[in-house]
Amino acid sequence: MPEPEVSSDQDAPQIDLSDAGARSRAIAATLLPGFTGIRLPDALRDRLAHGLGGVCVFGPNIVSEKQLRELNDDILSVAPHAVIAIDEEGGDVTRLNYADGSPHPGNAVLGRLDDLSLTERVGRDVGLALRRTACTLDFAPDVDVNSNPDNPVIGVRSFGAEADLVARHGVAWATGIQSTGVAACAKHFPGHGDTALDSHLALPVIDRSLDELRERELVPFRAAIEAGVLSIMTSHIVLPQVDAGTPATFSSRILQGLLRDELGFDGVIVTDALDMKGASGEIGIPEAAVRALSAGCDLLCLGTETSDELISEIIRAVSDAIDAGRLSAERVADAAGRVGTLARRLEALREDIPERPASLEDAAVSVGRAAQAFDVRADALDALRRAEEPFAVVRLETEANIAVGVAPWGPFAQVVAEPASADSVEWAGHPEFIVSESDAGRGELDRRIAEVLTAVPADRGVVVIGKAVHRHPFARATVDALRSARTTVVVDMGWPSDDRAYADVATFGASRLIGRALISLLAAPADQENHQ
Repeated sequence: MPEPEVSSDQDAPQIDLSDAGARSRAIAATLLPGFTGIRLPDALRDRLAHGLGGVCVFGPNIVSEKQLRELNDDILSVAPHAVIAIDEEGGDVTRLNYADGSPHPGNAVLGRLDDLSLTERVGRDVGLALRRTACTLDFAPDVDVNSNPDNPVIGVRSFGAEADLVARHGVAWATGIQSTGVAACAKHFPGHGDTALDSHLALPVIDRSLDELRERELVPFRAAIEAGVLSIMTSHIVLPQVDAGTPATFSSRILQGLLRDELGFDGVIVTDALDMKGASGEIGIPEAAVRALSAGCDLLCLGTETSDELISEIIRAVSDAIDAGRLSAERVADAAGRVGTLARRLEALREDIPERPASLEDAAVSVGRAAQAFDVRADALDALRRAEEPFAVVRLETEANIAVGVAPWGPFAQVVAEPASADSVEWAGHPEFIVSESDAGRGELDRRIAEVLTAVPADRGVVVIGKAVHRHPFARATVDALRSARTTVVVDMGWPSDDRAYADVATFGASRLIGRALISLLAAPADQENHQ
């Protein structure tokens, strides 16, 4: 990864936190709020002019590449050293393509293809897209080892279930993006892959010893650090055998003792969003900010739609903690200094590495190449093809994962993005039904299934499409009912169960590219299938 010459932390201006104004600026330098709207709010503009560390842009802040570039240029005109962060994983989690789905395959597909040069190129292509919008820090790659197939929040965001594979591809992806002048951020330290809860909604616990962590969860982070990743994001999980009762984001044993001292990471430690319940659900965001800084975090991602009043509350809470002796002024100065060093490094990278226009690049992964990662039961497809055309589509809608949001997914994203394309037109010829988790909650699941069976003749097939189908009782019930009455193929576009009981076709991702590959697979004659 490129390492331009920049001044060291020791060369950075010393911060005297005995002065109230300097203290507020230093605290502000550690904050990374989100905001509402597609233009820079006046209050945030003033904060940036007075030392705010940067901003994080989310899907609702973006309507086009041109608009995002104008927004980010505006930010940098006010604060040239501001960090502009984005959560663009290049798969199911996308912000640049929040309206129409990502054109990239996602990590699980890349891990299954196991082509490091391809993974590096995808990272580079994502970086080039971010450079054109003037984003400077990407909260990717996800280097969690997805060892638990029931994981509700990581799943296909991971490169796989094996530590060495995740490490190889994490390094390749990070190398690719940092070659474009955009900082990578390996996440979620010390590893969120073996959880059964979503830290957006609860506080997960991973009951593994430090030695066990070293053998699996820490392997990709060690590799990323050795390769020069510029930042690492924490996770809001508890590891009782390492620091009982304290989430990793608030644990100095984990961040200072493990990440800094043992693994030797000297870059910027970024928190996962502090508005998540795993961080602030019981203590509030200002107190979460105090604890995160005290534990060793440098840049505090505050979450979406951060109000100016909340920023004031955080600055006041951190300042009060310094006065009360709960947090050292030196720790805040160190955090602000590390953020400043990262900003200078990113500025140097932008000067050394020119932007490239979109016309000079091709898609890194073709539809056919993406389909090679699919796990397909050929007999299920053969049965579908023996049924009369067109088959019907039943779309299983679960409650949106907060990390993914409501971006369109799978073949439905392709229809949104390019409605006039040949594959979109072909797909639109299939009758579509939606069965949702809310149907089950309202006691209407049986009625919805009956509607499908009434509308679909007995000689027609049904393709059921969902994500992590095995994890949702309503989805399993829908599949069971349809399988008993119609020729049914189940497509799981999430992380399937190991037995593939509810995955005749497992795509290991639901980006728009993967949706296109699925459309092609279902439309192809048996002798043209491209799968493993």
